[in-house]
Amino acid sequence: MKKILVVLTNTIKYLGTQQATGLWLGEATEFVDEVTKIGFAVDYVSPKGGFVPLDPRSFKYTDKSTMDIYSSSDFQQRALTNSLKPEEINPKDYQAIYYTGGHGVMWDFPTDQKLQKITNEIYQQGGFVTSVCHGIAGLLNVKDDSGNYLIAGKKITGFTTAEEILAGKRKVVPFLNEDVAKLHGANFQKKRAYKEFAIQDGQLITGQNPFSARAVAKKLIMAQNESH
Repeated sequence: MKKILVVLTNTIKYLGTQQATGLWLGEATEFVDEVTKIGFAVDYVSPKGGFVPLDPRSFKYTDKSTMDIYSSSDFQQRALTNSLKPEEINPKDYQAIYYTGGHGVMWDFPTDQKLQKITNEIYQQGGFVTSVCHGIAGLLNVKDDSGNYLIAGKKITGFTTAEEILAGKRKVVPFLNEDVAKLHGANFQKKRAYKEFAIQDGQLITGQNPFSARAVAKKLIMAQNESH
């Protein structure tokens, strides 16, 4: 069975505030919808395992397929209630890893060394490393076996500084994804704010914003087909 590891946040609120955040629902469900349609299985992992909160603002952007997955006992149990812990993961089981977004990831993805190790192992065995929107935060600090940043010299995209300003969260987030990506040597690409955009560079496939999850999935599916 071909499998993809989907990474979710455990962060419930913007640090230093009482504002709710969490997983941006569609960034998980739209990706999962695309890859499961063609026969991939998915597992869900989060930095702490267990409960995964949802960003309330993401419910404004749901469609039927998102609500169908959200309503399923499989998603409720395996993604939102009992997500796996990194130490329960064997990287050899996966063809790809996919980092979802939602502002919460800015606090728990970048420093999680267990997830970074899993990501590098999947990459080293020829698998794909993918993300959407704020999920790029999970890739920023991953290093390869030589100690170089995985994103160095690679074309990638993620939630832009302009989008952060438009979202009204520029002052709340601990850093800006676009800045750190450039600092770590990435060739950061972007399109107009909130326009669908995904880019592939070798085994890295990244999407700019919440409207790019399906585009990332489709690029991954195409890349998988070409690599077999």
